[in-house]
Amino acid sequence: MTPSTPPDDSRVGDASAYLSRIAVSPAEVGDADLDTLARLQRAHVTSVPFETFSINGDPVSGRAGGGVSLSPTRLYEKVVEQERGGFCFELNGAFGWLLDALGFEVTRLAARMVGAIELPANHHPLLVTLDRPYLVDVGMGQPMLRAPLPLTPTESPPTDEAGVQWRVVGSDRPDAEYLLQYRTDESWQDRYVFDTTPRSLSYFAATCEYLQSAPESGFVGTPSVTMATPDGSVKLTPETFSETRGGETEERAVTAEAYHDLLAETFGIVFPADETVDL
Repeated sequence: MTPSTPPDDSRVGDASAYLSRIAVSPAEVGDADLDTLARLQRAHVTSVPFETFSINGDPVSGRAGGGVSLSPTRLYEKVVEQERGGFCFELNGAFGWLLDALGFEVTRLAARMVGAIELPANHHPLLVTLDRPYLVDVGMGQPMLRAPLPLTPTESPPTDEAGVQWRVVGSDRPDAEYLLQYRTDESWQDRYVFDTTPRSLSYFAATCEYLQSAPESGFVGTPSVTMATPDGSVKLTPETFSETRGGETEERAVTAEAYHDLLAETFGIVFPADETVDL
């Protein structure tokens, strides 16, 4: 097992304020154990959305996004103080800081999403070492990983509240140790490959810049925001709002007049009124 990387900045922010952001009372956080880790991960994915407004801007007002910064201080300000979300580098970037501040042994990892533009490090998950190593990830779109996942597979992976099974298996690729898979029916789907080499946030800078600027990137274009719910997920695009529960998805059209109301009521995102402020 490789050692964890040191925190990028131990003076980023206030852990208690971060816990309030994800609706967890500091009194609920005991030892740095599996129960606490699972509570924090589930709270994060149901409180902090996966969103790309810093890249795509506001589709209603037309205000441009301000771009993504991997500064730990900026990630804390965005997620906690501005009550925003982000994509994988931002969400796991911030959550990794919180876990470290709470006493967990955290290693930042690099991964490659399967089926996407397979750049090195186009995804950033976490590894938390307790009785054994666990994969932790709060930075994916649908479906979301809701609980720590051991690197040693079990015969019958548990089904989460949204009806999804997850497992980590060995990878047969020469560039990766492990493969993350999920299942909602009879067949397993590949999500991403990864290894356990420790990385720092700065390691992802080049890929982060590419993904928010290259025309062929899936993050460039129409903004999208999604978040886990207790038993499913919700997703908002400029045209539609969808809610998935029990494997069934209901979708309805969204008008420009209703877009910001849905964004605030469902995802807790309210853009500043000042048009000069970056999203």
